[in-house]
Amino acid sequence: MDSDASETEKQPPSKPADTAPPPPPDGGFTAWLQVLGAFFLFFNSWGILNAFGPFQSYYQSTLIPTYSSSQITWIGTFQGFVLLLVGVIVGPIFDKGYLRSLVAIGTFMVVFGMMMTSLATKYYQLFLAQGVTVGIGCAFLFLPSIAIVATYFTSRRALATGITASGGSIGAVIYPIMFHKLINKVGFGWTTRIIGFVALAGLLVSLAVLKRRLPPPAQSRALLDLAALKEPPFLAFSFGLFFCFVGLYFPFFYLQSYFTYYLHNDSSLAFYIFSVLNATSVVGRITPGILADRFGGLNTLIPISILATILGYVWLAVDNVGGAVVFTCLYGFASGAIVSLPPSILTRMSPSLGVVGTRLGMIFMFAGCGFLIGTPCASLLLDLESGEFWKGQVFTATFLAAGTLCFVLVRVMLWRKDMGWKI
Repeated sequence: MDSDASETEKQPPSKPADTAPPPPPDGGFTAWLQVLGAFFLFFNSWGILNAFGPFQSYYQSTLIPTYSSSQITWIGTFQGFVLLLVGVIVGPIFDKGYLRSLVAIGTFMVVFGMMMTSLATKYYQLFLAQGVTVGIGCAFLFLPSIAIVATYFTSRRALATGITASGGSIGAVIYPIMFHKLINKVGFGWTTRIIGFVALAGLLVSLAVLKRRLPPPAQSRALLDLAALKEPPFLAFSFGLFFCFVGLYFPFFYLQSYFTYYLHNDSSLAFYIFSVLNATSVVGRITPGILADRFGGLNTLIPISILATILGYVWLAVDNVGGAVVFTCLYGFASGAIVSLPPSILTRMSPSLGVVGTRLGMIFMFAGCGFLIGTPCASLLLDLESGEFWKGQVFTATFLAAGTLCFVLVRVMLWRKDMGWKI
């Protein structure tokens, strides 16, 4: 790892410690090249994670049919939990200057995990390969993708972060389609291997173009920034993410089952609904970023969280395919914003860019815990045989409402601290 120290550690050491680094370029070829590299990191972290729906359906129907849907769901949610939890370790490592080492390790873990998944035939093998190994690899990719972009932009930070985050949605559109087109032609093993090779190609682009702008801090930093835990706005924001992630991902795992068991629609639309959900999430990751640069990230997140909450309750009244497609599109948009806006908000709330990586890891630890328990708990409320989904729908909407209330509380706290209206 010492060989990495990236270009930042090769800078002249004679530079005075108290000299402030140059301001972010907020644009230019190098800055947007970082967005491209970070886009592929997101594409092959959240893109793979959000593409678990087709794997879930295949495991339940073909590969390991003796296991319940709740047990199979744990593979995908543990993958997301590890992705977010390991950020507590990855954040300080990033802050110390080891960008390329993180990306290289993450690339190996994701590709190796997918190759091992292609060979798996038992539940524990799938859990270790896809849930643990791929999850850890995604963690090494995800946080650097957000943190590196934040150091290159100021006024257009939310837009740049939104474009970066859209990689997760685009990946989650492409990978399920690949799975659907290949599974009957080449089988599960080669389908999963091809996905692994595509991930490798994208991640090699990231390795080639990503470059740190800021030198690492002179003093080493602990894994946790304990000062943040004494800041009420930080705590409220963290719990807001926890509640939102508890409820947010239930549709990402069970929309296909909803079409099949509740709407009794087993056409190709039932499969492609995952791609529709993630395609509209692309818009939700980019458009709110533009609004956030103008009005503030938190000011944009709150109304969109309210929209997601309303959609969760409205979902209870949907009883036809047309209404379900409209719900899917709107919910995809709202969920994309909820995932993509928090990093830029956290950056604005942090006392300095030097602790952004550490604090991102901390808030994603909260989000990861929510992600881990949310969908498996909601799945216990389902009865697929009778097509009963309403308890899971209420579960989703209620936790989104709790998260929204936390975000409103953060806004009030920051307003009282005279941080201005654009937050």
